[in-house]
Amino acid sequence: MTQRNWIGTAIGLALCIAILPSCSNGGSSSNQQASNATAPGDVQVQWNKKLEKQLRDAIANAPANGLKPDLFLKGGEEGSALTQAGLRYAEALAHGYADPTKIFPVYTIPRPSGDVRQAFVQAAQKGDLTSWFASLPPQTDEYKGLSQAHLHYLQLASKTPNFQQVPDGDPIKPGSHDKRVGALAAALTAMGYFGAQPQQPQKGKKAPASAPPPSAAPTTYSAQLVAAVKRLQGDFDLKTDGVVGGNTLDAINLGPAGLAREAAIAMERLRWMERNPPQTRIDVNTAATFLDYWRDGQHMDRREVVAGEPDKQTPQIQAPMVNLVAYPTWTVPKSIAEKELASKGQSWLSANNFTMKDGMYVQASGPKNSLGIVKFDLDDKYAIYLHDTPAKALFGMTDRHRSHGCVRVQNAVAFANAIASEEGVQDKFEKAMASQQETFVKLPKPIIVRLLYQTAFWDGSRVQFRPDVYGWDDNVAAALGLVRGIKWQPVQQSGDIGP
Repeated sequence: MTQRNWIGTAIGLALCIAILPSCSNGGSSSNQQASNATAPGDVQVQWNKKLEKQLRDAIANAPANGLKPDLFLKGGEEGSALTQAGLRYAEALAHGYADPTKIFPVYTIPRPSGDVRQAFVQAAQKGDLTSWFASLPPQTDEYKGLSQAHLHYLQLASKTPNFQQVPDGDPIKPGSHDKRVGALAAALTAMGYFGAQPQQPQKGKKAPASAPPPSAAPTTYSAQLVAAVKRLQGDFDLKTDGVVGGNTLDAINLGPAGLAREAAIAMERLRWMERNPPQTRIDVNTAATFLDYWRDGQHMDRREVVAGEPDKQTPQIQAPMVNLVAYPTWTVPKSIAEKELASKGQSWLSANNFTMKDGMYVQASGPKNSLGIVKFDLDDKYAIYLHDTPAKALFGMTDRHRSHGCVRVQNAVAFANAIASEEGVQDKFEKAMASQQETFVKLPKPIIVRLLYQTAFWDGSRVQFRPDVYGWDDNVAAALGLVRGIKWQPVQQSGDIGP
């Protein structure tokens, strides 16, 4: 089968026809057009056969960008209709197909700027639309890795058009006998984790060979199948115990079409963001619950975080970090006070250093404080910030969506010390910490913090996936004309009171 044929077949299978269990969260209409798509206006292009072929070939290659070609071309367009299709495709690559501010109640991360119209005309005049279209999406390793993974899973989906999910039931444990093992082996083979299908290739390496499947449908959960399940669990950052149940079963039931969908959504999210982000910044992936610290364009650190619970979601925002706060106090928001402190007895409140001040609960500084002993103060209207926590055990959990919306940082004091040293305020911060009193240490230059949500991302060698705990992928999928996703297992709440 030629590449174009299997792309055409698979895009229909994976992005249009595939049936996945419905999520509870709704999204935008599936036929939504890009809200910021550029109308042709006074754009005039002198079309000829060469240019028209370049445009049609570029749009036919839209699956490499996680997009369906029929979002832009239905067939038979000529003249101004071709111009409009080209502008819509260029806009989608340069700025994203959908407008995140219209599909999420809160989204403040800056988007790419610029008008594609004049550049489109210039590229047409030069007779080279091909190179111009290729230059519009992000040129990062992450975007390229997601593109490669998307095409890989589309190809797998084209080979298993009737993918069958593994039925629910008691967990399937290593060495056990279960009539669903045959379905499990078939699903893992279709996804490239077991059998003849190749696994997702790593950067610069050939896809590793998988163990051949048995000739007859097995009923014993063998060591080879367990190893395949553990590889999948590793790609989703799930507990690698080989037990098939819960979110592991959900991940398996995504199938190759579902994995292609996740990669497509991730590419759209990357197209929403500036091509040249601040060289010094902190990027928090709230879906995967880790942060990356970049300093002068160099990756300095990655550490785990705790993000908001599914019903207390950490919003998608960008804000400057302006202060390091030693031994912060915590003024409890009224929503938390009414729901979680009102029922506490006075002895508990006193033991945890809560007092009333101006009608608000305030927790004094100290090791018991819900913010821990350091806070990373952001200048944002949503009162979101990064902070330490006394609940250190949360960082050892597989799912770390257990806060009230703010972001708790692993080894936060060490992270704050590193920032203070690099910003030239180490002495001030050390004195502030030694005082054991709430002290604000202003940063000489604010550090941009971006709270992102990526359920598929590049880890430097391959694409990783995470459960869509907020259900936000459905909003993006609907805008792109993709199917709804699965409903992941609910997250157990932490039970603590911190932000």
